[in-house]
Amino acid sequence: MGMLPKQTITDQPVDPRGPVAPGPTVDRAELLDQVGTGLAGSLNLRRTAIRLLTLITPGLADWAVVIVPDSTTGGLHVLGGAEHGFSDIVPMAQVYDQALGRVMRSGRTELLHVELGVFETPVVGDGLAALIPHPRLSAEAAALRPADVVGLGLTARGSTVGALILVRGQGRGFDAHDIALAEQVAERAALALDSARLYEDSSRIASTLQRGLRPPSLPDIVGVRLAALYRPAAEHLDIGGDFYDVHGSDDDWLLALGDVSGKGVEAAAVTGRARQSIRTACLFDRRPTALLGALNTVLHETGTDKFVTVVCARLRRSDDGRITVELASAGHPPPIVLRANGRVEQVDVFGTAVGMIAHVEYASVEIELRPNDTLLMFTDGIDEAFGADGMYGVERLLRLLPAYAGAAPEVVCEAIERSVIEHLDSRAHDDIALLAVTCGD
Repeated sequence: MGMLPKQTITDQPVDPRGPVAPGPTVDRAELLDQVGTGLAGSLNLRRTAIRLLTLITPGLADWAVVIVPDSTTGGLHVLGGAEHGFSDIVPMAQVYDQALGRVMRSGRTELLHVELGVFETPVVGDGLAALIPHPRLSAEAAALRPADVVGLGLTARGSTVGALILVRGQGRGFDAHDIALAEQVAERAALALDSARLYEDSSRIASTLQRGLRPPSLPDIVGVRLAALYRPAAEHLDIGGDFYDVHGSDDDWLLALGDVSGKGVEAAAVTGRARQSIRTACLFDRRPTALLGALNTVLHETGTDKFVTVVCARLRRSDDGRITVELASAGHPPPIVLRANGRVEQVDVFGTAVGMIAHVEYASVEIELRPNDTLLMFTDGIDEAFGADGMYGVERLLRLLPAYAGAAPEVVCEAIERSVIEHLDSRAHDDIALLAVTCGD
């Protein structure tokens, strides 16, 4: 909604209170500069609001709150009051037809005069709670009577995204110059508050979508121990493209681990499509080569500019407890086998990433896992993690693993994660995903 022209009490020909008592002296230029620079350093909505309230009280107002929509509840998030850390949610319907609702719909300023026992205003006639919807906060403001209460629209990027409520008590009112200053403060604060709100919304959406792209738990498979680890990228809140999944039944299971190129919503859509295509194909044919061929056809026909690297492993258990693994890869880092005796092997399996060309023939290799052998599948967030001495690399991973021969798969995953994070030394990294399979219950 675009911001409408502001309307304040100064538009009225007569102020029924007579002359307004002067408020505290405020260095206007300094205050505006403090608001402009002081709110730029945080993308946390609560901290940004508290910082604003600290800057403007008691110089501009004796009491203040910030009110912004809450995307998770559909209500209004009210922050501030006598204790700046106060925070609560009120229903949107509670304020829709009142003064606060008008401020948030139009961006116009509204001024309420509150006398000792009577509510008076030349603009509205619906009481103190019309601008302060929370009962505790309304009571705090009422304790300052006689008072002026100003509701200011917080307008950013062409829309009113909230409201700033200011109160001056003990007869110190807002004159036209004070209201003009308050409107300038609100204008400067609005962008910082909206940026913090959008950042938090993006973070919440990314986390929700990311959780939906990974299975909530791994199945129990007779004769096999499974473990998985996922660590999201550190340099952004965009949704990543790493995924893993396990499908099957009885003694025939298909494991898939992949990575979609790029980040964001489009990558998430391709990730979901890839996982669903693999899940559907598994119902008819669990051969890794057939699955990758079907996935390549589906993704290429959608016309997306994204490609997907995937490694698939089909597990079948024999009566003597050994696990036969059929592996096929589409542009993905080859899996590693950690033998129970400490020997480490990188599986010689390669192929073209899916979604790039119309027709691809994939080849498979077969390996055998004996008791306490572990098959490790991983995304390039491991080997391409960049630290002070360059990339982590597969060779570093191969040197790490022998010390964990015979360990539980979750221990192996945690050891790799710890080693990679130490190598990064707080540097940004891509998504990290691991899927480990150990032969034996």
